Amino acid sequence: MTTFTSMLPTGEVLRSTAAAASVFSHRSSGPGARTGIGEPPALRRHPHIVRFAEVEADLDLLIDRAIAAIADGEPVEDEILGHYVHIASLVRAVSFREGKLLEQVVERLAKANPNIVVLTQSLKLPLVKAALEAVSGNDWESLDGVKLDCEAPAKGSYTPDLILVNRARHTAYILDLKRSLASYGDTSRLEELKLKMMASAMVLPDWLYKNHKRLMVDTVEVAIVDGASRPSDHATGIWALSEIDDLLEIDGVAACMAELRLRFGRRVQQLLEAEARKALGVMVVASDAAAISGVCGKPLIALNGSSRAYEEEQAMAALDEDDGQYDLGCFDDQDDEPEPVRIRVGFARRPRRH
Repeated sequence: MTTFTSMLPTGEVLRSTAAAASVFSHRSSGPGARTGIGEPPALRRHPHIVRFAEVEADLDLLIDRAIAAIADGEPVEDEILGHYVHIASLVRAVSFREGKLLEQVVERLAKANPNIVVLTQSLKLPLVKAALEAVSGNDWESLDGVKLDCEAPAKGSYTPDLILVNRARHTAYILDLKRSLASYGDTSRLEELKLKMMASAMVLPDWLYKNHKRLMVDTVEVAIVDGASRPSDHATGIWALSEIDDLLEIDGVAACMAELRLRFGRRVQQLLEAEARKALGVMVVASDAAAISGVCGKPLIALNGSSRAYEEEQAMAALDEDDGQYDLGCFDDQDDEPEPVRIRVGFARRPRRH
């Protein structure tokens, strides 16, 4: 068995996303559509191809479901966020739903390659103690050929987003799809994720054989796919979403994913804009009420009668008509030098009870 992070074959050069999009946006039809007739051979990398027009209806349906799930959330009242709590709730829901949407779309597009089996359910892989110790104390390359029993003593489990099995190559891919790796930054979370994925890879062949109808693989590769398509690092298992064609061995997947994210982004922004208008509308109503309550600082007439006597009202009005001159005579009797006062400092303590 071979276990390593996913890397491109030596000597291959990826096409740019723009070039891929221009090729796969071509609306070809007829019997030759799936066999790639009409695409320049120099731009074809894989024997299988998918075009957005062929899967547009399915992907739009997935977008509709994701947007509906985002909009259905019920936010909890928050004193700090106030009227904007619904917007914050939507943003949190978008982060979660986009990741799920990417998983569903990869599963749908993978059908263009009949050799690919996508596993999405019951993917809890045991973190076998021996596997964790092996990947913690050794270079990943030195573990090539090591396969462990999935039923050995374990310390928890790891659930990947997807497991892809290429039956023609006898290769399995453990995929973790992230909408963006920007939130990971320089923290240790990314390294912890890689550790779990690599430990799971060492037991995956045995796990597949025992749990998925004797499915056999001799190579396991792990890949963290960045939905934001920032610069990748295949040597450490980081893949840009724009490179996913090579994982599925299907031309056009990256272009379809780019169009999907574009459409999903538009719908999300429309949803956020509508919610923002509602929040601003509430604030405008409140500010209008405050403006109506007085013009130039003059209070409204109390329709139910004043709570103050007539003399008090006259006195208040006289204060409002002050010409701006203030009586500073009250400060004339003060000494030039303040009397020394003993100040005690220290840590805060509870006041003593009297």
